[in-house]
Amino acid sequence: MNVDKAHKRIEKRVKRGFQGYPMISIQYFGQSSELASKVEVSFIEQEGAPAMAESFSSSNDIRQDETVQTTIIKIIDRVDAKTVTLAETVLPM
Repeated sequence: MNVDKAHKRIEKRVKRGFQGYPMISIQYFGQSSELASKVEVSFIEQEGAPAMAESFSSSNDIRQDETVQTTIIKIIDRVDAKTVTLAETVLPM
């Protein structure tokens, strides 16, 4: 799956808003808003449950890494996430 297609699939899920649990939260981290070198994908199975997180790092912009973006889509599909959230900005590391 190419990067643009993965971004569109993620954005489509984000636009649905809160639909219940399980929920996936995606946050990008980096030195600046132009370069996100880390992504953290958090999974919450039900309300009040602790979040389980998985992170991926790259020396390049991870938002343009086809393998990582495809992996995020696979995680969303695997857990059958009803809600997907995406942080609007790249958070400082």
